[in-house]
Amino acid sequence: MPKADQIAIVAGSFHRKHVENMVESAIVTASENDLVITEQVWVFGSMEKPLALKSLLRKPAISGAIALGIIENGQTAHGRVMAEAVFKAILDLQLELMKPIGVGILGPEISREEIQERLVPYAQNSVLAVRSALENVGKFC
Repeated sequence: MPKADQIAIVAGSFHRKHVENMVESAIVTASENDLVITEQVWVFGSMEKPLALKSLLRKPAISGAIALGIIENGQTAHGRVMAEAVFKAILDLQLELMKPIGVGILGPEISREEIQERLVPYAQNSVLAVRSALENVGKFC
């Protein structure tokens, strides 16, 4: 039996109740897809995710990671600007470290009414994105 890839989760605690549901769903989806979550790190919000991801992905045993959280719609453009910076940093990390990161961050500009229905699909898809990348990344290197 092939060895399961080890991945990490970085989760934002600003919306902890919702993100805990995402983490639970990600753990189940990982298990169903031959991935083992060996590390879980909680950070305050999305701005802190890239640093935590880089720290985890620098570990040789970690093959990939997922970022989970919510950037809710606010009264200013702060969330959109923050999301653009965070998403770019995550993409840059993937290319720098050549390890996949599944992004399960709802938003930016998601309304409170839209959050609940998207928690599980975003978490599941972030794990499936990592699984797919791990299966295919060797073909591109």
